[in-house]
Amino acid sequence: MLRFDRRLIHHFDWVMLVMLLLVAGMALANLYSSTWNGGPDPSSTFYKQLLFYGAGLGLITILISFDYRELEKLGYVLYGAVLLLLLYTDFFVSTVAGTQRWINLGFFHLQPSEPAKLVLVIVLASCYSQTENQNGYRVRDLIRPALLTALPFVLIMIQPDLGTALMLGIIFVSMTLFVKLRWTTVGILGGAGISAGLIIYRFLLKPYQRRRIETFLNPESDPMNHGYQITQSKIAVGSGQIFGKGFLEGTQGHLHFLPERHTDFAFSVWAEEWGFAGSLFFLSCYFFMLLWGLNIALTARDKFGVLLAFGLVMLIFWQAVINLFMIMGFLPVVGIPLPMFSYGGSSLLTTLISLGILMNIRMRRFQEK
Repeated sequence: MLRFDRRLIHHFDWVMLVMLLLVAGMALANLYSSTWNGGPDPSSTFYKQLLFYGAGLGLITILISFDYRELEKLGYVLYGAVLLLLLYTDFFVSTVAGTQRWINLGFFHLQPSEPAKLVLVIVLASCYSQTENQNGYRVRDLIRPALLTALPFVLIMIQPDLGTALMLGIIFVSMTLFVKLRWTTVGILGGAGISAGLIIYRFLLKPYQRRRIETFLNPESDPMNHGYQITQSKIAVGSGQIFGKGFLEGTQGHLHFLPERHTDFAFSVWAEEWGFAGSLFFLSCYFFMLLWGLNIALTARDKFGVLLAFGLVMLIFWQAVINLFMIMGFLPVVGIPLPMFSYGGSSLLTTLISLGILMNIRMRRFQEK
């Protein structure tokens, strides 16, 4: 229900808004450079992302007008809608590059697996907030949240999209460890996770997905094929040195040595053009924004707000860490974008909605539970 309280204006979260706009400005500047064709005008890709940013800011304006507690009930409705979208994607969408991930809406290609991550955070926060166990959760207490995670996990694996499916598992583990667990539960879950990982690697991964892991362990063994992306990314990051080559002066990106330079490897372009100093500045702003999100979780007025804010921060944090480690060669290439920085409408809108919910929680901390 739409509820306007004049006190909300006084408690508006200006810190999050400023950090959001600062990161967005750097992201758009990097996208302009990575897609620049040498002409006087930006690329059509830049204009599309700019439009997505405008739509996302509009959604934030709407989101902060609602009490976030409405999501505790609405979450399961959204969860059902996402499952239907994933089912439609798996069985009725045309295959593109061997995968079925996008629904063509005409004006926009929706990737349902992106909002699925956000919706999973909402339903897990709702699930854990409604149950309380002073002695710690047992394994049987986790059956419901595990099933809530498993359904979209399986549907996304069918597409196949290993990176996004793994993110669902990481979200589940992060939020589950955040609530109180018994040590026996931690041990059982750890053993089950290792066993599941071995089974997935041996029997469920596609051949190209196993090659990505093997390439990560030894990228030089296949420098012109599966190891090419990692090798070129490390060259781009290293060649930036201290202060970088300058805006629009990066050679790895503009000479097309670096694949996926505006999506998964967007930060490689930034590191090459702005160097260590520019990278440090960007990462400082980015992770301060996430630290502010954790502060929102600590000051939330109710358990649902705490869990929701924490889950949203973990959603963005783990994607960012995995992407950054991936482009530096510390993790295999799994197709996870850097939120707000990599090009992609579904990913960007999901991230901006997450930040809008965080602002909503912050603005209402003064209200009674």
